[in-house]
Amino acid sequence: QVQLVESGGGLVQAGGSLRLSCAASGRVFSDYAMGWFRQAPGKEREFVAHIARSGGNTYYADSVKGRFTISRDNPKNTVYLQMNSLKPEDTALYYCAGFSGGVYYYVSSYVYWGQGTQVTVSS
Repeated sequence: QVQLVESGGGLVQAGGSLRLSCAASGRVFSDYAMGWFRQAPGKEREFVAHIARSGGNTYYADSVKGRFTISRDNPKNTVYLQMNSLKPEDTALYYCAGFSGGVYYYVSSYVYWGQGTQVTVSS
């Protein structure tokens, strides 16, 4: 069992930056690849970014590539999402999740989920 708690969301103007954090507890954090997803009102949850257990490989949705960076600090049991050049369409509830296997951009490939942190980007 892994417990995940996201933080760092907030209200920011378009073009601004935020850094989200996801603190993990429970089983060994470094055993899991991790992902970030987001869900806007009335829309399905969508993939944002994925990072391998060691942090060596990362993957991004096309919509955030070049603007967002996922990273992790295994000794601190934390995964981060640095978000730059934010756009109003980035407004959503952002979730971190623990990967259980399969296709990294599928929601169903993740077994552990946090409660989410709200990001709102004003125009």
